[in-house]
Amino acid sequence: MTQKIPEERPETRTGGKGNMSRFKVTKQIEFCYGHRLLNYDGKCKHLHGHNGLLEIVVSTESLDSRGMVIDFGDIKDVVKGWVDTNMDHRMILSKDDPILNILLDLNEPVYVMDENPTAENIAKHIHEEAQKAGLEILETRLWETPSSYASYSPANADERGG
Repeated sequence: MTQKIPEERPETRTGGKGNMSRFKVTKQIEFCYGHRLLNYDGKCKHLHGHNGLLEIVVSTESLDSRGMVIDFGDIKDVVKGWVDTNMDHRMILSKDDPILNILLDLNEPVYVMDENPTAENIAKHIHEEAQKAGLEILETRLWETPSSYASYSPANADERGG
């Protein structure tokens, strides 16, 4: 992700000390991926796939000159662009997965992570990639199923409305 999002915020704040109002927006992004978990005894130790749903939450105390937290299109351009290029319709595997070299030899699309590709680690990874591109994200959620998601927020999220 190389695109940087411009910051156009007036210094005005709403609310009194300790009672800051917050604005939040959430952008949903769908993508399909496969993975498997290492050091795990459940059925997710096998190769399997998900129709994942990302939720990217951005928060601010003041709106920009357009009256927005951020344009939804900016979130889409940065996050969906990166996800489509790197993770969509790929196997997301740990660098330590013994099947990795087999899939690479077969020219299968793979995204390699340093960590075990749990929903928690994938959410954190996407969050960090988006921050490198200039998005100030409050929280990243990855829904693996319609009833189960993992989320990541950095330690300073409480200072930004978490």
